[in-house]
Amino acid sequence: MQYGAFAMLYDQLTFDVDYGSIADFLEDRFRVHGVDPSLVLDLACGTGSLTVELARRGYDMLGVDGSADMLAVARAKAAGFDQVLFLEQDMRAFELYGTVDAIVCMLDSINYVTEGLSQVFALVQNYLNPGGLFLFDVNTPYKFQHVLAGQTFCYETEDVFYVWDNALEGDLCRFLLDFFVRRADGAYDRISEEHTERVYDIATLVHLLDEAGLIVLEQLDGFTRQPASAQSERVTLVCGKKL
Repeated sequence: MQYGAFAMLYDQLTFDVDYGSIADFLEDRFRVHGVDPSLVLDLACGTGSLTVELARRGYDMLGVDGSADMLAVARAKAAGFDQVLFLEQDMRAFELYGTVDAIVCMLDSINYVTEGLSQVFALVQNYLNPGGLFLFDVNTPYKFQHVLAGQTFCYETEDVFYVWDNALEGDLCRFLLDFFVRRADGAYDRISEEHTERVYDIATLVHLLDEAGLIVLEQLDGFTRQPASAQSERVTLVCGKKL
């Protein structure tokens, strides 16, 4: 997925994402499972907000993303953090210099893998140290069917107005995005993008993880300590490497 012009708008449009709270959640799961990671991979790191937040907390960080535009923003954001390395790679074919202690893949990035998810999980298993953790979240079938399908959302910031249409077609959800960005002269430029997410039920994910040599340790409701339910809109899976 190449985000193009969207990369420059991403941080403005995700102002409501609390990366500090997500980092708190990740560190809590590290503690619960007795993992003290030194080197962490942020897979599909986007503009690097979570990568930098974890680096600020003392972790050595790798950030992998397939979008050069997103990584340009991420590298600027990480200026001054010597322990951060960003790599432009497709998450279905990423290569690291060695293994890592934990891999995180947040904010429904897994849903964006519409083909080849088994390859992602196989690479995670390959690069994860024994005893390490793999944590990722997904938008659930419940969310696609009851919250997103057929809905239109409008948002406005000081300089951007955008419309987000959702079309659920089988197990694919198309996001049609129109952005109107204010220029210095007060006029607006229109930017249109289309993104696609695949609907994965939890049973399918557990099966694919098992085939890759990974085991699910927890299924949590979003970024909480509560177990996932049939009405969870976001589920985080905490996984380990099979012994």
